[in-house]
Amino acid sequence: MTVADSTPADAVLVAIDIAKVRNEVLIEASGQKRRRRLSVLNSRAEHDRLIDVLRAYGRPVICGFEATGNYHRPIAWRLTEAGFEVRLVSSLALARTREALHNSWDKNDPKDAQVILHMLRIQATQRYHDPLRAGINDVQELSKTHEAIARAKTEIQHRILTHYLPLYFPEIDRFRGNSRSDWFFAFLDAFPTPASIVALTKEEFVKAAWDVVGRKVSKSQILMDIYECQAK
Repeated sequence: MTVADSTPADAVLVAIDIAKVRNEVLIEASGQKRRRRLSVLNSRAEHDRLIDVLRAYGRPVICGFEATGNYHRPIAWRLTEAGFEVRLVSSLALARTREALHNSWDKNDPKDAQVILHMLRIQATQRYHDPLRAGINDVQELSKTHEAIARAKTEIQHRILTHYLPLYFPEIDRFRGNSRSDWFFAFLDAFPTPASIVALTKEEFVKAAWDVVGRKVSKSQILMDIYECQAK
């Protein structure tokens, strides 16, 4: 059976704690007693400096970091293009390991770099796949945008259904059908309160709301039921 060992014995391990402006880097090379610390700004010149430092070791280099927004992507791209192996550390695994090693949930950049280095050492990491190199960047960004919009839409729906309606329009909830009924939210936009309904006669209300609710079976009956519910 093949023994999987993806970390060469003489590899230089590089732990990077990513931040918006400055990254804390901790370098460990076998045969050297002291680790090397660097602070690397997020600029091309600073990335070049880090690459030169790592190349000077003349050994395989394995870099690890935790994904942090999109701030990790430029430096990850540069390290991958330089020929270094890049690993991704799970945020959840990093938090649990930090608690286990330091007996505390408290975090800071130098401490996180130490924990990332430990996880590189025990190979508790994942391979990093750069979306630009893999040719999936546009698909990934569209997917993330869709997820953000869907999450925001769901959050707004829940706020309306659990906060607004119970206070201002509880009677309308039984006509909702389901949480994704587009006609229902269009109706609330046109008639946000019971007063906006009963201010009209039944015939005026049905005429005003006819196009708002869209195409529905027994639409006239639904609108009259809504009006009568508010007029009681």
